[in-house]
This record gives sequence, structure tokens and C-alpha cells, in this order.
Amino acid sequence: MEEYQGETLDVVIVGSGPAGLTAALYAARADLKPLVIEGPEPGGQLMQTTDVENYPGYPEGVLGPKMMEDFREQARRFGADCKYGFVTDIDFDSHPYKLTVDEKTELFAKAIIISTGASAKWLNLPSETRLKGKGVSACATCDGAFFREQHVVVVGGGDTAMEEATFLTKFASKVSVIHRRDELRASKAMQNRAFENPKIDFVWDSEVVDVHGDPVMTGLTVRNLITGKETLMDDVTGLFVAIGHKPNTDLFKGVLTMDDVGYIQTKEHSTHTDLPGVFACGDAMDATYRQAVTAAGSGCKAAIDAERWLAEA
Repeated sequence: MEEYQGETLDVVIVGSGPAGLTAALYAARADLKPLVIEGPEPGGQLMQTTDVENYPGYPEGVLGPKMMEDFREQARRFGADCKYGFVTDIDFDSHPYKLTVDEKTELFAKAIIISTGASAKWLNLPSETRLKGKGVSACATCDGAFFREQHVVVVGGGDTAMEEATFLTKFASKVSVIHRRDELRASKAMQNRAFENPKIDFVWDSEVVDVHGDPVMTGLTVRNLITGKETLMDDVTGLFVAIGHKPNTDLFKGVLTMDDVGYIQTKEHSTHTDLPGVFACGDAMDATYRQAVTAAGSGCKAAIDAERWLAEA
């Protein structure tokens, strides 16, 4: 990053998942010579994903890390520069905006595209971490089809958990919802849909304490929080953690308008934030879809918005 010390760039892209790298591709093709600062997880959440089978253009499926390397190489082909680093501060008080990378390198940007993504909330079990992508997932839409005619578990009690459980019944033979309380937090409509589905059952007042299997998941242990009794569910081959996502937007708190969770709010039908020349795309601003393909689409829009803004500025 040192070679950019003090330099002023047309576009700096913060984050390197599908949104950021697609933005880089489009910005590079517009001859804006974008710099991608990859962040603490170059490639984003897909770097923890094994098989991706729902992204257009990969009819046989693709490993998540391989797909992100393809994204990166395509952006580089047109002149994008991808550098490992972590943006530790941005001075939005004057323009061009000053970014500090890794607390030492300072550079300037006429336009900034924020594509820092979001992180799934996990149970923080060592066994859960070991089996991510091998039976443990945080995305039913991404991975549900791998569990046809199998017994899977969803952890959570909100709307997301009920949506995931209902979606999974298209594939799984049985879906067990494990919740720490004795009632759901989901909306009544979502609750009713889940309660009425014959494939869904509920394990109340309970938590997952261990996930079993090597190299893939083969079961889990559940503890009842009232009695303390532990139960082995040895026929479960999939665990979907649906306790929420946290957008990686702490750096922009108090500067950009966000919702209560931290998703950046953009102007209607665009990726413009409420600061001129600052754009947001991908899971940092999308609380609804959270898919690689929708993130990539919003990255395309952000680059086009940035190109047009720079032309008019």
C-alpha cells in the first residue's frame, strides 16, 4: 500500500467480495483505475463457502474461493489494483476524502465505493467453525439444495429463522427449529407459516452445544436450558444458523445514514449515500437478499453511479 501514500485516486473501493470486485471491474472498464482495499477477509464470505451452485455462468458449480479469484482476475485484467489492507479511518470532512489504511498509509479518493459486506452471527462453537461449509451454514438459499431428503436444524426464532426453515422444507425431509426461548420472536404471519408446515418441528428452551462429524457434519448435541439435559441428534446432517447478520459498517457510524442494525441507507433506485461521491453496495446496504449475484449487481450499479458522478462533478 505504501506506493499509494499521498496519492489522489478517482475511485477507491473498500471491500473485496462480489460487490466490490464487480464494482472494480466496471470502474476499471470506465478507465477510472480503481484501487480495491481488500479488508480483513479478501473475497468476503464466499471464501468460507465450498460449493457455489446458484451463480450464473458456472453450470457445474464452483468453489467459493475459486469464484472470487475469477472475479479478482477479471477486474485486474482491465486495470483494477487489488491490495491487501484494512481501512482504519476515513476523513469525510473535506474532498477528496482521506483514507488511512492499516493506521499508517494515507491516500485520497474523489469517490468511494463501500462494499464491506456483512458477517453472519454464529454460535461461537469450535466444532461449528470447523464444519462451516461441511454441513454448517448461515444461508439456506445458498446451501439448502445440498440437503435433499435429509434432517436439518435451524437455530433462531426470528423472521429470518422462520424464512430459512420454511425454505428448507423444499429439500429436507425434516426441519427442526431450535430456539432458546419458549416462544418465537418472528412476526405472527411467519410463525403461522412455520407452525402449519408439517415438515417443521420445534425444540424449545434449548441450545446447540456441540456439532459432530469429521470431515462432514453427522449430528449435534442439544442442551435444554431449563433441565440441563443434553440430547444427541445423530440423524442431523445440516445446521443452519439464523440468528442474524451484522453489516461491517462500524467505520461509517455517525457519518452515513443507517438503519437500526447498521445497514447503510442509499437513495432510492441508486447506490448514492447521503454524502457526495460516496456509494454503497452489496451486503453493507442489503438487508433483504444477501446473495452473491445481487451483491455483484449492486456493485455494477455503484461503479456506474460513481462514473457518472465523477463526470458531472
